[in-house]
Amino acid sequence: MTEGTPSSWQERLDNPWVRGFLIFAAFRAVYGIGILIVTYILFTNDAAPLWAPLLFLVASMIISRVLFSWLKRRWPSLFQSKADFKENLAEH
Repeated sequence: MTEGTPSSWQERLDNPWVRGFLIFAAFRAVYGIGILIVTYILFTNDAAPLWAPLLFLVASMIISRVLFSWLKRRWPSLFQSKADFKENLAEH
């Protein structure tokens, strides 16, 4: 099989580690843009204390871990290979 064929890409995407990494990267991109916008607003706001953006960033790190864990529990099929998903589906 040659490199770059659709089936080789499908084999890579079927790997749960690769799928998890891609989903995590997409999650961080979307979540991170929102965090940057809020941090910028807090940092440039004259009414907010200087420590407010730092506190917000620490809180966002904790919230992102909790949110991603919730996503993994809510949609476990996104983080499984297709073979594992079909096997779990057949068991239920």
